[in-house]
Amino acid sequence: MDSQEAKKITKRGLPSDIKTAVKAGQDKKGEEILVLDLRAVSSFTDFFIIMNGNSGRQNASLAETIAQDLKKSGVRPLGVEGAAHGEWVLMDYGNFVVHIFSKLARDYYALEKLWGDAPKLAY
Repeated sequence: MDSQEAKKITKRGLPSDIKTAVKAGQDKKGEEILVLDLRAVSSFTDFFIIMNGNSGRQNASLAETIAQDLKKSGVRPLGVEGAAHGEWVLMDYGNFVVHIFSKLARDYYALEKLWGDAPKLAY
């Protein structure tokens, strides 16, 4: 896929597992939810879903709800890191990675800027 095709991605055109993860994040009041389409700029995954919560407890709840909702669709993570602390929870689903940050950690790591060439969809 060339970068012109990638830039044409719409919320409606997202894969169903991405939509499920985003909706679960919205349901648990995840903030500043952003989907980065990495297909044209990365070889290790197709999408990042980035969001933040207001506390470690909320971040853990976001991660748990996303995992539960995706599991209902038969989608399980390859790995989950950071759930015990909640500053940055990373959920690797292979073709997409969910990043749930505290506000401070999100600002510090600035994945949106690091992957600035990727098309973005904000929710």
